[in-house]
Amino acid sequence: MASVTLESVSKIYRDRKRVVRAVETLDLQVADGGFVVLVGPSGCGKTTTLRMIAGLEEVTTGTIRIGDRVVNEVAPRDRDIAMVFQNYALYPHMTVFKNMAFALKIRRTPRDEIRRKVHEVATLLGIDHLLDRKPKDLSGGERQRVAVGRAIIRRPRAFLFDEPLSNLDAKLRVHMRAELKALHQKLKTTSIYVTHDQEEAMTLGDTLVIMKSGLVQQVGAPMELYNRPANRFVAGFIGTPAMNFLTGTLEGDAAGLRFVGRESNLILTLNGRYHAEATPGRSVVLGCRPEHITVTADPQDRKAAPGPPGPPPPTATENGASLPARVRVVEPLGDCLHVHLTTPGGDDLIARVPPAQPLGPDDPVTLALDRDHVHLFDDTPDGSRLT
Repeated sequence: MASVTLESVSKIYRDRKRVVRAVETLDLQVADGGFVVLVGPSGCGKTTTLRMIAGLEEVTTGTIRIGDRVVNEVAPRDRDIAMVFQNYALYPHMTVFKNMAFALKIRRTPRDEIRRKVHEVATLLGIDHLLDRKPKDLSGGERQRVAVGRAIIRRPRAFLFDEPLSNLDAKLRVHMRAELKALHQKLKTTSIYVTHDQEEAMTLGDTLVIMKSGLVQQVGAPMELYNRPANRFVAGFIGTPAMNFLTGTLEGDAAGLRFVGRESNLILTLNGRYHAEATPGRSVVLGCRPEHITVTADPQDRKAAPGPPGPPPPTATENGASLPARVRVVEPLGDCLHVHLTTPGGDDLIARVPPAQPLGPDDPVTLALDRDHVHLFDDTPDGSRLT
């Protein structure tokens, strides 16, 4: 096992017409035995980063170390790493046993030791009864286990996973990610995992690296990123459903700073944790997660009022402010409801409420935002969080 270190690593593709900066000045330290997940939307540079670590892509600038060894000029086969691909990459003409034994065979490992190690790893992964089958006779989950077994059988210094679960159905994906996490806890091998699925990243990684357009946006533990996102992109990317955003302006003074919504007609008195950076007159974006919005059915049906009704004035509550809205869609998920809402100003919000709460399309409701769990960001597309 070994640590993996990237120092100012960049990857730039050039042709006659344009220059594409796939990864820019990436610094990353993966501790020995750590499980780091690179996560972000398609095209953010996460797979390119993984391929540079594996040696499948040449580094344009910067240094990659595996342990204390600089591997920029080292061939992939000599880096002592194992990679699991999205498409499994099994040899179709070989049995499961031969697929798993192949890496040991080319290293001239004694036959008895190969047999012992294959059976040991196959038993660990629960595929010991499949050793005589070929890949075409296996399910997707079984093929994935074989691919993982082939990677771990020679005990490399690091594992690299390139979206290995994306071809599986939803139920099997949940099962396999639990198996991968349990396997890492048992083997304690340094692992770097790439995915675009933030839920998969949250459940698997000890550390998450959020990327966008080749740049690292934030690095940290899953719950640190969830509770303290560095910017609006991270806040909107991490969490299902995504964080709600409302634009507005700060008013008042240090004794009573308030967020005043631009379209939503929301007035929310803020607590003191923002006073250092938040100043009156500043244009900001307020973020609130669905679980921190309380939805109360409105006994007075506002749609019965004649003419286009204006939004009623917001009412302050002990720990927030109320906001009128209408239900658009209700998604029942068993343990909760995801309620899609529209405010009179045209803002769309999502709230997570108990499953027994009776709500239906076009119902008038009142929303209450918990001020102790809201976030403020600069009013830019990827605005930094105000702390």
